[in-house]
Amino acid sequence: MSEISKSIQIICDEKGLDASVVMEAVEQALGAAYRKDFGNRQMNIKVHFDPETGDMQMWDVKTVVEDVDEETLDQAQEEVAARREAAYAEGRELTDEEVDDLPRFNPKLELMLTEAKAVKKSAKVGDVLEIELEIPGDFGRMAAQTAKQVIIQKLREAERSSVFEDFKGQEGKIVQAVIQRRDRSGTVIVDLGKITGLLPVAEQISREFYKPGARMRFYVISVAMGSRGPEIILSRTHNDMVRVVFEQEIPEVANGEVQIKGIARDAGNRSKVAVWTEDEGIDPIGSCIGQRGSRITTIIDELGGEKIDVIQYNEDVSSYIKEALSPAKVSTVELSEEEKLATVHVAEDQFSLAIGRGGQNVRLAAALTGWQINVVQLGDEEKVVSSEEEIPDGEVAAVKTDEETPAGESASVEETSQEEEVSTKDMSEEKQDDAA
Repeated sequence: MSEISKSIQIICDEKGLDASVVMEAVEQALGAAYRKDFGNRQMNIKVHFDPETGDMQMWDVKTVVEDVDEETLDQAQEEVAARREAAYAEGRELTDEEVDDLPRFNPKLELMLTEAKAVKKSAKVGDVLEIELEIPGDFGRMAAQTAKQVIIQKLREAERSSVFEDFKGQEGKIVQAVIQRRDRSGTVIVDLGKITGLLPVAEQISREFYKPGARMRFYVISVAMGSRGPEIILSRTHNDMVRVVFEQEIPEVANGEVQIKGIARDAGNRSKVAVWTEDEGIDPIGSCIGQRGSRITTIIDELGGEKIDVIQYNEDVSSYIKEALSPAKVSTVELSEEEKLATVHVAEDQFSLAIGRGGQNVRLAAALTGWQINVVQLGDEEKVVSSEEEIPDGEVAAVKTDEETPAGESASVEETSQEEEVSTKDMSEEKQDDAA
């Protein structure tokens, strides 16, 4: 094996590239070097290089076109300029379709018929001619420098394309990465190995601290090729991050026996996951919880301690809303189909539990079911809280519905005294113990 072949092999191993990609970069570099020393910019050079012997062959590749005189070409260029100016005045760019009727000639790629016949007598319009070029001698220092720059650029582009293709398949999956730094905009730069990813502010969990050097798991939202290479957008808050973790940890979800019908998430705090199965022999909630909570505990750890409520999906809206508001026990549900509004009645001792700390429980239930939910407390003093209300943490807005609030007075606010939250995990464990 020649030294050149060894060098190409080393580059392939280091960059993770195919040998044909590296050879293509070398041949393009040799073509650029030839134009620099012996040719001109109007050459469309094709190169064949033998890395074992160092021999090379070069051709100028042209497509034969009809003869066009210089005056006609000059007039066509003036017409193109006029049309471009008119398009600019209209606030748009000139399209290729608008100049298709004008004669054009590209000397780098095309050769007029008369000149083509001088090279090959049988040439006709549409033929592709490969005109062999002579190589007078060795390339000079400037040509060699040009070749070096072309090789570096082409290898960098090839490496970016390779990384892009590798990560394109990671969209919608979870990857492990190391926190690198935070930029001025607040975006966290994440080291993915061969490339870096971006964790925008909107995709960060507010209570999390992204310490440089820390290893974390991220959901890959998108992988796109930008001007500077692949741009990978990550998330810690995406709903599908919960879905993917469930698929990884629960075989019944991965194989489709248990289906996830909906996810509502307050990232970093709590999520509600609605599950369902067609198989009457499978307990969908029990499958997700696992023996003594083993599976759900693993999922909670994967999500950084985020609490998970696993509930039973039901096609009956009233029953589904009751399940979504768990751990609170709902007395009755009244539905208004036109407004897609559910009015839920709960006992006095279940009111604050149905609302949740800062209104979290009712908001998640509304997001999960797709219905606006008004929670009504039954008893001597009737109170109503809507899922659309902004409720300060630790407080529940108690609005009297049996009489209008006098003008100039605000709705009374009282401290939530029953804010002990019960997770579905605990409830499901109790069910399993009872069954045992």
